[in-house]
Amino acid sequence: MHHNAKLTPSGRVLLVRRVVEQEHTPGEVGRALGVSRRTVYKWLARYEAEGEAGLQDRTSRPHASPNRLSRNRVKAIRRLRKRKWTSTKIAGSLSIPLSTVGAWLRRLGMGRLRDLEAKEKPVRYERSRPGELVHLDTKKLGRIGRVGHRIHGDYRRRARGVGWEFLHVCVDDATRVSYNEVLSDEKAVTITGFLERAVAFFAALGVTVECVMTDNGSGYVSHRFADSLVRLGIRHIRTRPYRPQTNGKAERFIQTAIREWAYVRAYRTSEHRTAALPHFQKHYNGQRDHSSIGDQPPLSRLATLL
Repeated sequence: MHHNAKLTPSGRVLLVRRVVEQEHTPGEVGRALGVSRRTVYKWLARYEAEGEAGLQDRTSRPHASPNRLSRNRVKAIRRLRKRKWTSTKIAGSLSIPLSTVGAWLRRLGMGRLRDLEAKEKPVRYERSRPGELVHLDTKKLGRIGRVGHRIHGDYRRRARGVGWEFLHVCVDDATRVSYNEVLSDEKAVTITGFLERAVAFFAALGVTVECVMTDNGSGYVSHRFADSLVRLGIRHIRTRPYRPQTNGKAERFIQTAIREWAYVRAYRTSEHRTAALPHFQKHYNGQRDHSSIGDQPPLSRLATLL
């Protein structure tokens, strides 16, 4: 239905009933409902021909499209695209306007070359023991100079040159219990310190960290980080390049943290936002239900597994 339409299907039924039951003339009904007399007669004619079914919305697609591409031409576009031809090359080969080729490729779901690649089925996994595997990751956050565009919605008033800080996260695979800090960078010495504090956090909960999974960031592949893992007796697993899905539990936690902590309100300064992180972490671990672990908080799942 068009957003400016004055009559809904129920309004058309009302229009017809007022005229058919001879309560009002077509002109009076049109003035009352804000439409022309011609519109009133149009709906009356449809009602007489089809009954109330004729008062429903109809498609705006024309009955005939003489300039529409034939099925064979569309099949040719699909066939050439599967060979990974560009839109320009297809248009030149078939003598079809480039805009037409682009429109059909979008309709066929082949607008981007990556759409032609077979999508791998997601491989979901979950470790059975707390500490058997923990996920580490970082998220770059802009420091707060003033209320940002995520709050007021005006991208023209974005704060520039304020600097960056980094949310470091550590999530247990089996229970989803998380430990988080906001730090100034993601260098090897910073990441190593965070790892040691995260291990101590889990140890206080009775969990021994056995293995960590990270991406291939420079801090995670550094000698300092590797030496720390050896000293702590922790095995290191790294994800395949350009495959963030492998570390999906950390990625998913970051999305939740961004939505429910970092951008949930207009913080006055970065320090105010950082000060709110422990409260979010306490809520996430102890009170917030997690659908993937049976709609219970992570600490409840931890108690069950321990």
